[in-house]
Amino acid sequence: MEATPNAGGRYELVVLDSPEALALRCAEVLATAIDLRLEEHPRCSVALAGGTTPAAAYRLLGREHLSWERVDLLLGDERWVAADDPASNARMLRETLLAYGTPGAQACLHPVPTQLANPEAGAEAYAASLAQLCPGTPPVLDLVLLGLGEDGHTASLFPGTAATRVRDRWTCIGEGKGLPRISLTAPVLSAARQVVLLVSGAGKRQALERLLDPAEPAERTPARLVQPGRPVLVLADNAAAGR
Repeated sequence: MEATPNAGGRYELVVLDSPEALALRCAEVLATAIDLRLEEHPRCSVALAGGTTPAAAYRLLGREHLSWERVDLLLGDERWVAADDPASNARMLRETLLAYGTPGAQACLHPVPTQLANPEAGAEAYAASLAQLCPGTPPVLDLVLLGLGEDGHTASLFPGTAATRVRDRWTCIGEGKGLPRISLTAPVLSAARQVVLLVSGAGKRQALERLLDPAEPAERTPARLVQPGRPVLVLADNAAAGR
């Protein structure tokens, strides 16, 4: 494992030897952050990434004996599909972190309401839920875990789309791989108290290099739009880091 500062202190890169070590480290980081927050506050709000990369970490995290009943789980983004669709990020969370019989099952999941009439209604309702759970302008999440796409996107902020330019709302509608998606906006993600970025696989190597390049424009790599007050912790495996 190697940790190095990057891009003028905006990122701290931690490289793990394997996907298994990456999942373990990610679970440890999230568990520690939740536990520390709950020591001083009644509840902890966490926005989690979807996709396949974090699933192994969520299974490990769900086994941790934390005060899960005081944890509010949200999603950084969600595909506009039914809650039981295999592509649903909420379904993936229910099958991993929230799996029946695990400590994590006691957490409170606040899914994107994809049962509503259209994505616009879903985005509006999700923004209202976020504002209620996380006071602030924009709402302040305690912890956010994000992924990084091969094209440099994070959440559903894809290069060249209108979603990357939204500054006056807390949620937006993104478009990726032919599906509408509800996403938290860059201002909300940047307002989080702690942001962790999880990157795995050789296919992400170029995107990670661009993320860490101070000269890289956010228009091409929207993950660079996420600029919290403290450095983003980037957890990557050897394949993604090129080591």
